Amino acid sequence: KMAADTSEIFQKALQNELLHTAKVVEEHLDAEIQKLDQMDEDELECLKQRRLAALKKAQQQKQEWLSKGHGEYREIPSERDFFQEVKESKNVVCHFYRDTTFRCQIMDKHLTVLAKKHVETKFLKLNAEKSLFLCERLRIKVIPTLALVKDGKTQDYVVGFTDLGNTDDFTTETLEWRLGCADIINYSGNLMDPPFQSRKKYETSFTKLDKKTIRGMKYDSDSDDD
Repeated sequence: KMAADTSEIFQKALQNELLHTAKVVEEHLDAEIQKLDQMDEDELECLKQRRLAALKKAQQQKQEWLSKGHGEYREIPSERDFFQEVKESKNVVCHFYRDTTFRCQIMDKHLTVLAKKHVETKFLKLNAEKSLFLCERLRIKVIPTLALVKDGKTQDYVVGFTDLGNTDDFTTETLEWRLGCADIINYSGNLMDPPFQSRKKYETSFTKLDKKTIRGMKYDSDSDDD
């Protein structure tokens, strides 16, 4: 009897909470509608123009990114190209790969999808065997490794599949989440909720970036100084 009473109390409390939330939303919508109703034609025209200007600016930004080679996953032929590419784009993901490493092909598949989705970031690949200087400078020892470069500086690395659930079957969403953690793409999901396929099986302690492990490096093609 007591358990039933408690359950009823909880149900009523929940109903009240839902009613309150619905009322708040309704009041907010009413206020917005009233505000629009009270706007004169000049104000509405001004609002329309502002919105059009914002859309135009976003379109121009997208065109600028596309002109710099964003929007597709590309291979660059040399280390020299790497320095040029990171200099002209704010956000760059570069995959250091080797032809004989099967896991690089897995990484390629996901990066091809993400390059099209996240036009704000440049996605590149570079053959590690043809870029020994860079690999030594960036201390890249595991293949595949993604170097995440922001404003010409390496902010973070995705080394192998450790941060991706420690499985070859990780999803594109998992890699997208990991890049979101590094703030190298515009991530719209919840960073505290990694989308691993099976939480229990692929549990990882990686939830936030460990600042101690991040190596920063400014790129300057004329200098070898870190």
